Amino acid sequence: MLFSAILTGLVLGGTYALIAMGLTLQYGVARIMNLAYGDLIIAGSFGAMLLFTAAGLNPLIALFIIVPLGFALSWLVYALMLQPLARRSPNRDRLEGDSILATFGLLFVIQGVALVLFGANYQSYSFLAVPIDVLGTTIAANRLLAFALAVLFGVGLWLLLTRTRFGTVIRAVAANPGSAPLVGINVDHVARLAFALGGGLAAAGGVVVSMYLTFSATMGVIFTMKALIVVIMGGVGNLLGALAAGLILGVVETLVSSFIDPGLTLAATYLIFLAVLVVRPQGLFGKAAR
Repeated sequence: MLFSAILTGLVLGGTYALIAMGLTLQYGVARIMNLAYGDLIIAGSFGAMLLFTAAGLNPLIALFIIVPLGFALSWLVYALMLQPLARRSPNRDRLEGDSILATFGLLFVIQGVALVLFGANYQSYSFLAVPIDVLGTTIAANRLLAFALAVLFGVGLWLLLTRTRFGTVIRAVAANPGSAPLVGINVDHVARLAFALGGGLAAAGGVVVSMYLTFSATMGVIFTMKALIVVIMGGVGNLLGALAAGLILGVVETLVSSFIDPGLTLAATYLIFLAVLVVRPQGLFGKAAR
């Protein structure tokens, strides 16, 4: 029973880590606090469901359609709505405040469209819902696939950021946007790419979520809050921190739900979040400000 709960928690935590990685990029590089982030995740879930139920398209194949669409949509949102804010904001603090207001409105636009198209009921579809034995514990194949995809995307993003020139540029902008132009880096262009890449990861997270969880048009804010908690717990802009915080959150939620009371899951989440803020305000892997 304990091993089963831990295994389920790791699957859930992997999903949390995946959806938080995109927000880490958007906030850590572009300095955009995207409150509509979770609604893009839900849009990816609905897209995967439509392609599966209407066209019989495997969600793994659907990733090659939905992820580029999430990237393109986020690129347009940044170019048309957020980049003008970035150019006229006198400092990054002002940009953060303006972006919160702008994406708060975008949240309701995306949610409203989803409600019109799909209604407010919970949705799901059956994909690889077959039991698999793992060390004497039964778990659904779709959950294991979701965990494998989360690991794959996480490793891929880590390699992109640490082993490529583009990743070095992104990390330079995240670390010191004021000095980056001195070495020929176009900060606006990098910020737009990072924001779009974050949107692509959000769409990928939506496909992964749709494989084994129910979802609805109004659940976007829940995923935004989960991603934000993971980002802050792990340390803003730190991928390893997002992975660790996501896994911790998933395991704790599952253990509380299984052995204490499902109604206390949210309370346990925020209790851990507050404990980390008190002990390490910079996050588990963040660097203390000097």
